[in-house]
Amino acid sequence: MSDFKYWIVVVDDDVANLMMAGNVMSKNGMRVTALKSGKALLEYIETKEVPDLCLLDIKMPDMNGYETLKALRASEKGKDLPVIFLTADESQKAETMGLSLGAMDFIKKPFVPEVLVLRARHIIDLVRLQRNLAHEVAVMTEESRKLFVHVVSALAAAIDAKDVHLKGHSGRVAEYAKEIARRYGYDEQKQNEIYIMGLLHDVGKIGVPDSILQKSGGLTDEESARVKEHPVIGAQILASIKEKPLLASAVKHHHERFDGSGYPDGLSGEHIPEQARIIAAADAYDTLSSRDGFSHGDIRNEIAKCSGTQLDPKFADILLKMTGEA
Repeated sequence: MSDFKYWIVVVDDDVANLMMAGNVMSKNGMRVTALKSGKALLEYIETKEVPDLCLLDIKMPDMNGYETLKALRASEKGKDLPVIFLTADESQKAETMGLSLGAMDFIKKPFVPEVLVLRARHIIDLVRLQRNLAHEVAVMTEESRKLFVHVVSALAAAIDAKDVHLKGHSGRVAEYAKEIARRYGYDEQKQNEIYIMGLLHDVGKIGVPDSILQKSGGLTDEESARVKEHPVIGAQILASIKEKPLLASAVKHHHERFDGSGYPDGLSGEHIPEQARIIAAADAYDTLSSRDGFSHGDIRNEIAKCSGTQLDPKFADILLKMTGEA
């Protein structure tokens, strides 16, 4: 196992599918374990080490993929195993059910080999990042807290580097969010927490293709939809940091709008977590400040216009006071 960076278990009652997926993964330097049923997977997990990822067919006799995933999540060893469903069922109902049970992705059959490999690597890398962040928080001392901030800053810089339009964006959003929080009355500890939230607010862009983030022209509807996935991806990355539950929440909802027209959940007003509303204000300010040809007055006018629609009025008011001092 030490010779392989990734270890994947494929579960499918169709031998041809097992062989095809196994060959594709093996040719790309992955260790593959092939199993023919959900029951075999559950027995394997209980007696062996847990792999990095499971590719799980939905339509199988005796125990289908949904039932298998439920059983996995109920077991101690299998509860955190990342799962991608393999399915020929393209219905929204099937995808919704799978995601609600904890699947991380769906791949339609017949699958494109290159897509299968890229998504498998992507999911494994996301989960490893998630676990590393959780570990850093769990062992945090003052020294490791500072190290954690440096690590998060480096990660934020790497994410910003993916988007040619927003160089240094996350660091600036973190600073603005911390200042908004200070003026609003947050104590130093909460200011530092909101600073970390600001640094990580776009961490989900690690799951958006560079070709989209670096595109110079306008985006297609499909490309825009992929970009809009980044708050949910970011929340998934940060969800395992149980000691900081507001971290994932702030990241997930920083694109909600005060009038309810935002995403991913269409929350409005006070239903949007307060930290997310602060991040949204800081994010909006930096985005406006980065626009070519936008004057100081233009920025203030736009903030005033967004008050009560995009932005929480009280945080928009703080931004206007901040910019009025410039």
